[in-house]
Amino acid sequence: MTDSIQKTDDFVFQTYLRQGSAPFVKGEGTRLTDSEGKTYIDFLAGIAVCNLGHCHPRITRAIEKQASTLVHVSNLFYTRPQADLAQALVENSFARRVFFANSGAEANEGAIKLARRFFQVKGDTQRHKIITMEQSFHGRTMATLSATGQDKIKDGFYPLLEGFIHVPFNDLDALKNAMDDTVCAVMLEPVQGEGGVIPADQGYLEQVRALCDETGTLLIFDEIQTGMGRCGTLFAHQAYEVFPDIMTLAKALANGFPIGAVLATKEAAKGFGPGSHGSTFGGTPLATAAALEALSLICDPDFLARVIETGDYFKEKLGELRDRHERVKEIRGKGLLIGMEIDEKAGAVVDACFKKGFIINGIQDKVLRFAPPLIVEKTEIDQLAAVLDSLL
Repeated sequence: MTDSIQKTDDFVFQTYLRQGSAPFVKGEGTRLTDSEGKTYIDFLAGIAVCNLGHCHPRITRAIEKQASTLVHVSNLFYTRPQADLAQALVENSFARRVFFANSGAEANEGAIKLARRFFQVKGDTQRHKIITMEQSFHGRTMATLSATGQDKIKDGFYPLLEGFIHVPFNDLDALKNAMDDTVCAVMLEPVQGEGGVIPADQGYLEQVRALCDETGTLLIFDEIQTGMGRCGTLFAHQAYEVFPDIMTLAKALANGFPIGAVLATKEAAKGFGPGSHGSTFGGTPLATAAALEALSLICDPDFLARVIETGDYFKEKLGELRDRHERVKEIRGKGLLIGMEIDEKAGAVVDACFKKGFIINGIQDKVLRFAPPLIVEKTEIDQLAAVLDSLL
């Protein structure tokens, strides 16, 4: 299988720094196996995507069944899987309308367009600016890149789109100072994932919601990484008991099959009318059938309770490492989205873990990110903790 690596290096754009000397050929539960037969315990889940583990049998059966009957007809026609998924999302959220896309960036792009058009269709054309957070990450398209609050990701893509203001996360005064009658929306992640696994402070989201209500501004929650059970509730904002006007989903929505979604209140959804937005592949029967099965599994209260329990256990084990090693500076996160800040380059630890058969991720230079399948066992956490202990 070394030819797979050579072909990738020869023919694929070199935008990723890939790990490993052999391609992965099989996934099952929390395990990945490469072409040489080496098995790894996955603590990244495809970057918070395979929340139910790799090749979950019920997701596989749903895809196989739907692929044998109807794959695509376009959104010019009705299909049952899309209707059922939209209903299930509405019944399990604050929302009353759903728009389907293909990815997180596309979902966020849709949310940005919706927020702007919501005011413009009412004749309030001056309200077009969107406030986002420093260290945020919203995608790689030009609009979502402009919304992202990290300069290093924007490097080489200037000029960016106008109309985005960045303020420090968890700083209400900075948000208030940036708010004026040209702002149409505030957009944020309840837990910043790519920004270093930084949760919203207790009370911050409530204050942001109140400020948006006071100024008539729409509130958008980017739940692409934090949603679908990742933080111990179906959507991370539910733990804060604060609800947005618009929410975006992707990543784990179909447990690895590409799909994105924009959810909105009935009022906010008025920003889109026939012909105002669209997507050729958004919400195909195949994608929505997979997502409907994933949602039905993750919605189980017992499943979500287990995520909280396992996440607490994981943070406890990492806390023990912090107590033993001065190189560990902080443990933070919610549910099974956890960051461990260390006093050295994270990449060296990531590479060392990979050699020992554990897949983790490094972000923001010195933060180790853990986002395992939500079915991860405590014994697997113990194994990783022992490896990290030896490395630290």
